[in-house]
Amino acid sequence: MKKTLCVVSKTESALKGQPALMVVRLMLPLRKIVTAPMMYGKIVGDVMANQWEHQVIIITGASAGIGKALAYALAPQSPKLVLVARDRLRLEAVAEACEGLGAMTLVVPTDVADPQACEEMIQRVIAKFDKVDVLVNNAGLSMWATVEDTQDVTRMKRIIDVNLLGSMYCTKLALPFLKDTQGRIVAISSVASLTGVPSHAAYCASKHAMNGFFESLRLELSETGVSVTIVAPDFVQSEIHVRSLGADGKPLGRLLQDHGSFLSAEACADIIIKAMTQRKRFVITSLRGKVGRWVKLCFPGMIDWMAKKGVAEAYRK
Repeated sequence: MKKTLCVVSKTESALKGQPALMVVRLMLPLRKIVTAPMMYGKIVGDVMANQWEHQVIIITGASAGIGKALAYALAPQSPKLVLVARDRLRLEAVAEACEGLGAMTLVVPTDVADPQACEEMIQRVIAKFDKVDVLVNNAGLSMWATVEDTQDVTRMKRIIDVNLLGSMYCTKLALPFLKDTQGRIVAISSVASLTGVPSHAAYCASKHAMNGFFESLRLELSETGVSVTIVAPDFVQSEIHVRSLGADGKPLGRLLQDHGSFLSAEACADIIIKAMTQRKRFVITSLRGKVGRWVKLCFPGMIDWMAKKGVAEAYRK
């Protein structure tokens, strides 16, 4: 029975502000029946299975990696997916696959580093669907180079423009519509936002700043019904490493060592969906990230050593 009550509590939290919650509450007396846990679990499962039906979900960086995996994972629940990235052809391929799984889609090629392009993207979403329920700020760019070795300082600015300012632009412009629906904002940060990482200074700076922006935004929106969820993935099997900029400002064009041992994009997408369903505040995807967050408070030197070792192993050829 305690397990059943736990399920009820988690489900009510996840469905906060939604009509479906009334259905769950009406079924509470079923717990008094002998078969209540089984029946109630089925009811909860059915409600959760339809969580995203007809919901308008904007996913930036949707052409590959985590964004694409997230779109594929959500599609069977019949949402209205807005797929945002720069590559139209790849977005259209993702859209076709999502529609085959049951979703409606809108492809909007956009460079999130351009505020005018972001505004036009939101306008297209409203013109097509008339609302926004979820915004997933996933578009990102990485860089593998020490500050000293970086040949073109404007490449650092590009990292900030995409990772930080792109998320800020999209969030600011979508905010009035998210308030109308008491929607969800999801920021895909990184475990690199929790500490310094060598050869990742610009990337870390962008992710640290993302955390500060969205933590502050959560406080500003605390009375509006809009939730803000920050997800900090560890290494993930995605193309971000192939597209990462090197010291010369050009993409590295190769996968990192031990790429196959990283968390899959599909598993990461599942974690993100669970977090945004439950309107979580902050989620770290790896055990070392969760433990390291606290170890750093008492033994910062140990975390520095781990960061250096991790980068050296990942980047070895």
